[in-house]
Amino acid sequence: MGTERAAPAFIDLGPVARVAGTVSLPGSKSISNRTLLLAALASGDTLVRDLLDAEDVERMVDALTMLGIAIEQKQGSRDFQVRGASGRIPVKAAKLFLGNAGTAFRPLTAVLAFAGGDYELSGVARMHERPIGDLVDALRALGAGIDYLGNAGFPPLAIRSDRVDTRGRDRVAVRGNVSSQFTSALLMALPVLATRLARPITIEIEGELISKPYVAITTNLMRRFGVAVSQQGWRAFTVPADAHFDSPGAIRVEGDASTASYFLAAGALGGGPVRVTGVGRASIQGDVSFADMLERMGAVIRRGDNWIEAESGTQRLSGIEVDCVAIPDAAMTLAVVALFADGPTTLTGIASWRVKETDRIAAMATELAKLGARVDASADRMTIFPPAHLVHATIDTYDDHRIAMCFALAALGGVPVRINDPDCVRKTFPDFFATFRAIGS
Repeated sequence: MGTERAAPAFIDLGPVARVAGTVSLPGSKSISNRTLLLAALASGDTLVRDLLDAEDVERMVDALTMLGIAIEQKQGSRDFQVRGASGRIPVKAAKLFLGNAGTAFRPLTAVLAFAGGDYELSGVARMHERPIGDLVDALRALGAGIDYLGNAGFPPLAIRSDRVDTRGRDRVAVRGNVSSQFTSALLMALPVLATRLARPITIEIEGELISKPYVAITTNLMRRFGVAVSQQGWRAFTVPADAHFDSPGAIRVEGDASTASYFLAAGALGGGPVRVTGVGRASIQGDVSFADMLERMGAVIRRGDNWIEAESGTQRLSGIEVDCVAIPDAAMTLAVVALFADGPTTLTGIASWRVKETDRIAAMATELAKLGARVDASADRMTIFPPAHLVHATIDTYDDHRIAMCFALAALGGVPVRINDPDCVRKTFPDFFATFRAIGS
């Protein structure tokens, strides 16, 4: 038997003078994992086309398979046939390891809470530091029996079927300012419960709902699977009493708009044009608005229904102030682009960075400073003062795929850059560095 090759400790990127080319984006992580779960809960078989090939999606596929959902990959493709279980979870006892995949952990917690079985959900050490208390509180308020197996408010979790009591429960409140994944998780789980109880169920949002475009992805996909959620702005969502997921037959996963940000930024900084395909004017993802931010800074942006293109303008990019509450992932790319701007750039609405794969506010501030920037950071904002010239740096990645990918852009600043633990990009884009090098010269 062959031996598995060890992951490289670092990757060195030499200075990149210019970039140009076309990048076919990998599938969206958010859409991939939502679609898999909805297909599993639906009546009928669903052909999911162009599923993302990455670690977080593998965690979801493995978990659903352990729960008794039949999933078959079509040979030589990223197309998967999912046999829907009509709202039922066939396996009634399982221990699921979900790595650091929030898009798997949160919605599976909600769905399994009312599946009539006993389940344990765990992940890597960082997942056990990511808060889930607001979701658990909401599920308990709906009648679920959930225990913390470690620290209260955090995974790992145990779901107990003998303590479920859903009588008289038709409204639930959840805070909106910690993670939009809590709202999305509830939305995907409630159709099964609403049908069982024969009454509508309303989610009330306490405070401001962050990352609204990600909740919009959820409701859009639910509609594709036959469940129309009624909204009162972003304050309340109601799942109807007759909600039932039905397979659309086939559904294609869009390219990942967060991943698009690295290549669009490269085009804006390194000449270009760089075109990304798989997202465009017709995208359901909020992170496509990252292109608007580049345009505000002075980049040249062109759009089609299924593509976006960026190239450098005639002047140096200008620093801007932007509310990033709707695009927290793409905002990280904007922080690195700020290194190249004329004047400071201020990002606001980034409090959710602290509860992601790492404390991204602290991590980004530390790594931007290594490249010569001055960074003022607080609980919900960051201002980046660009240096006159970037300096060579070794970037630590904190096992965070997005830090590794966005700091690759520093190579466009005329200096080499070393990225430690580059294999962390396996979470969403295992081929990122090869793709990035392919557009450079």
